Amino acid sequence: MCLARTTNFTRAAEERNVTQSAFSRRIKALEIWAGTPLIDRTTYPVRLSEAGEEFLPVAKAVAIQLLHCRDDLRARDRGGLKFYAFAAPHSISITHLAPYLHRLEQSAAALRTRVMSDNLHICCQLITEGTCDFLLCYRHPNIPLTLDEQRFARLDLGTDRLIPVCVANDTGAPRWRLPGTATARIPYLAYAKGSFLGAVVDHTLRDRSPALDVRHMDAFAEALKSLALTGAGVAFLPDSSLEDPFAAGRLVAAGDEHWHANLTVSLFGAVDRLDQQGQEIWEFFAGMASRTASVQEIKTQRAEPQSV
Repeated sequence: MCLARTTNFTRAAEERNVTQSAFSRRIKALEIWAGTPLIDRTTYPVRLSEAGEEFLPVAKAVAIQLLHCRDDLRARDRGGLKFYAFAAPHSISITHLAPYLHRLEQSAAALRTRVMSDNLHICCQLITEGTCDFLLCYRHPNIPLTLDEQRFARLDLGTDRLIPVCVANDTGAPRWRLPGTATARIPYLAYAKGSFLGAVVDHTLRDRSPALDVRHMDAFAEALKSLALTGAGVAFLPDSSLEDPFAAGRLVAAGDEHWHANLTVSLFGAVDRLDQQGQEIWEFFAGMASRTASVQEIKTQRAEPQSV
């Protein structure tokens, strides 16, 4: 299923957290079991053979059935109590998911939820494997998710911005301002390689060549925010993370809107395996997405010049 989606042995192996050789052996073992080649290796990128195309929907159906069975066993082990699991990267779990769940639980008092917070790659894997019911994450038009989006329903709940920030000097101006100069390089607090927000920042900085001196790397936005608050350098942070009282007013923009990156806050759901209450949760978020779209439409209409 993963190889059919990625059409690349290396990328599929990375998503499955195994080496490429181990992944290739597993595919070969599956083909031996099936008694026929499932992958056409004569093309690039690779694709499923005719037998593979026939086998894929059966494999998906079996995987879903196994997940349903596992969920039933887990619910029975908890005395029949059903917990709806949300996966969300650390950067979005605090600023977006927590308020959403607060509103959701106010409308459904008996609802039980749990949050699984990790990096985006792991979160995508959790919903793909059926470990969670929903995934809340950022999306960017130029940075693909490690997720087969066609397998899941999606709701766009709002927007956010990734902006460069740093502490202010005595006059209230940013201590450093992009792009910097060759003689006055900006101390830079960077995201770890392979992180989603790091990829967004790299795309934003592409072709701009700012004078940055990397002082620290971390996978989590909250860790970079803590360092930025100490005056350690410039960090790109979600605008929503700057609204808490501790950060408000202490961190200021270190660059104009040309250095900003727009993000979409999206909820993915495995709606085909949700029970009735799970469907009600989805409808709750669908209502929020509808209201968000209506507000955005009004803002757009107000921004358009009126004809005379």
